[in-house]
Amino acid sequence: MQQRVITRPLSRAQQARRQRVIDAAMELALEGGYEAVQMRDVATKAQVAMGTVYRYFFSKDHLLAATLLHWVEQLDERIAQSPAQGDTAAERVLYVLDRALRAMGRQPKLAAAVFPALASSDPAAIDCQQQIAALMDGIISRAIGTPQPPDTPARSRVLGHVWYSSLVGWVNGWGDLDRVHDELAVAARLLLPQAV
Repeated sequence: MQQRVITRPLSRAQQARRQRVIDAAMELALEGGYEAVQMRDVATKAQVAMGTVYRYFFSKDHLLAATLLHWVEQLDERIAQSPAQGDTAAERVLYVLDRALRAMGRQPKLAAAVFPALASSDPAAIDCQQQIAALMDGIISRAIGTPQPPDTPARSRVLGHVWYSSLVGWVNGWGDLDRVHDELAVAARLLLPQAV
């Protein structure tokens, strides 16, 4: 039987508790990666009861997916304050994806902890995955700029998939961040030629 994700508006105090849980998971992941994020340790670090952790997050994957969502939301805010640079859509997209890449490169244990949650079949984690995909689509679409090709959503989605799969390769040790950058550069040039 699958769990249904029920979203209810949270009070300010509940939002603060939920954020403390996410912050605690992020700290633990920064220190020790995926294995370091144990729900009991998260509760202790967040100074909440175990029941509180499970009130907001159905599973470890749900919590880690929410942590990645929070990270991408922060990235989106930073990019909105300092828009993409470049003369072509491909250059601008590569610029913003490189910013995301550098942020993850500075915190490899956190990246290694949260990325498995993107493959989780937990319905609550899937909800976070869809929100992350929508944020990445928005980041890429804004970087493409105007005029946009009529199939921008499809191009943005494919670029997001290349970004994700390249990062999975890096997290799993298949290549370094330079390789991720090179794969993103190839995808951006192929999907966003100067004349579309």
